[in-house]
Amino acid sequence: MGYDFHRQKPIGFYIADFFCNQLKLVIELDGITHHDLSVQYKDAKKTAYLEGKGITVLRFTDEEVIDETEKVLLAIEKYIEEFEGVK
Repeated sequence: MGYDFHRQKPIGFYIADFFCNQLKLVIELDGITHHDLSVQYKDAKKTAYLEGKGITVLRFTDEEVIDETEKVLLAIEKYIEEFEGVK
């Protein structure tokens, strides 16, 4: 859809897996370590920080990306369409 995403983008004291400044969107890919409660707590703090900066965070598991790629792409596309509608 023509948007520029940056990989491993520092934002404050966090690093976003993927970030698009134009869309104010972070995409996080959560691997197996994200099943751990302490990692989930850190993820929640990171999400709250980013949302406090006006950035939307979409999280997907590695399994979703591998096994349900179309679903993941549709979710991102839906966000972009909603974002563009707000402009």
